[in-house]
Amino acid sequence: MMLQAIIFTTGGAILALELLASRIMTPYFGVSLFIWSGILSITLVSLALGYWWGGRLAAGRNGHALSAEKLASLFTLMPAVAAIAIVIACLAYPYLFYQLARIDLVVGAFIACLALLFVPLFATSAMNPLLVALVLRQNAAKGAPADAGAGNVFFVSTIGSVAGVIVTAFGLIPYLSNFVSTLLVAVVLAALPLAVLVRSPLPLHERRRLISVATVALIAALTLLAAADFYTGRMWPAQYNNATWTPEKTYRSMFGTIKIVRSEARDDGAFQRMYFQDGLIQNMVDSRNKSMSLYTYALEALAHSYRPGLKKALVLGNGAGMVPMRLAAQGIAVTTVDIDPAALRAARELFGFDPGAVKTLQADARTVLRDCDGSYDVVVVDLFHGDGVPDYLVTRDMFRDLKSCLAAGGIAVFNTFADLDAPRPYAHFLTTLRTELPYMVLYRPDYGMATHVNSFVVAAAQPLPAPAGADLSHTPARLYEMLAAMLRQPQALNQQLLRDGRVISDANNPVAADMASSQLVNRRHVVEALPAAFFVN
Repeated sequence: MMLQAIIFTTGGAILALELLASRIMTPYFGVSLFIWSGILSITLVSLALGYWWGGRLAAGRNGHALSAEKLASLFTLMPAVAAIAIVIACLAYPYLFYQLARIDLVVGAFIACLALLFVPLFATSAMNPLLVALVLRQNAAKGAPADAGAGNVFFVSTIGSVAGVIVTAFGLIPYLSNFVSTLLVAVVLAALPLAVLVRSPLPLHERRRLISVATVALIAALTLLAAADFYTGRMWPAQYNNATWTPEKTYRSMFGTIKIVRSEARDDGAFQRMYFQDGLIQNMVDSRNKSMSLYTYALEALAHSYRPGLKKALVLGNGAGMVPMRLAAQGIAVTTVDIDPAALRAARELFGFDPGAVKTLQADARTVLRDCDGSYDVVVVDLFHGDGVPDYLVTRDMFRDLKSCLAAGGIAVFNTFADLDAPRPYAHFLTTLRTELPYMVLYRPDYGMATHVNSFVVAAAQPLPAPAGADLSHTPARLYEMLAAMLRQPQALNQQLLRDGRVISDANNPVAADMASSQLVNRRHVVEALPAAFFVN
């Protein structure tokens, strides 16, 4: 039973590490198709090589099979080796991954995955064939049937992997940092050899060496775990945008990590607060909780310009809650939607969001759109996760559901990003949107030489009226001129903007590679602009 318990636990550790690796790597490398290809391929290669190597060890050399004692010792040693590798990776990745991401996102992700996963997965997967060989030796010594129970070994390991996913997703990620969660896996792995040494009747070869390695692994993992906050905290304070920043509070959930960072207060007590999620700056506010982000004022202004006198609005993507609160303050009945409960907590606790003033739904945007009653004057779409808008939120099916939510004469206002150097991915979005909301106009602020820019789209099922203008008096002075200039220069859709655009549906996404390339551009800009401390945990 103990051997089965160990293989169950190491199976859980394998999938726990893979899941945690995706969370650790997302802020640095993003969540694009290319990045996930790297994570999955490195994981599978590590497992395959571990199975192969474990089989080679079990077979011995020159036709001389290893004794049961040596097989048991190798089997017992592997979790300690994996634990030591995890500790070393945790010491390195807060600094190493940032540099890898700045060199090349795709190649860097492959190298990062190797550094984080290869040795632990290689060592723990080698335990499966070692255990098969060990059971075979034991059965042969007892005169029992020569059945090693390979199917049973891999069954138990796989069930352990399922348990590892569940424990990590529901027990670690929502409550602990990625750094701490990974070290907890190392602690569990390091403790396994000691459990075998204390309780198992297995004859073990070189017990002293096993005790020494396992003890070193456990002490190293526990020491770094105890010092986790100190070790990662050494990266702060960080310099960005002519200010000194320190972390204020972190919110975790199964949907991501929200990090709130705050700038050092000036002599007059004023400071800035940033809402930072999985490597993206979602919003910045001043010490009065007044937004310092152009998009919040642009979305509000466009809603009023094309739907004067609007009474009812739906906001998809709450974030810090700036847009729904601004609309609600004007007497508009606002419903806001966010899938992440941590986002709603952060908005309420630190950004002045009042759930009593806004109807708040913690739900997936697609679910809300399918069930809405077609009474909204405006639907504001501000949905971002990872490097951009998830694929399932830019399909024709999604836009059809959105159209059904609009009242007669209603409009949708989108906050998006476009890469002016590679316009084809954005053309896919515009082409798909036009199939359901054919009357569209585009606004882009002038960022000078920047080529990766905000793009705001107003879309409707009926012809759009001439913009009526909007009150910009509440806009911060540093944003006023840029916003006013943008509103004076709407861009009607033309063949250049739609060139090579293809329609995306729930059933068929023929442009996944284009969308992934666009996401890499966004991630590259983020990594180049922000200091390393922002991306840890």
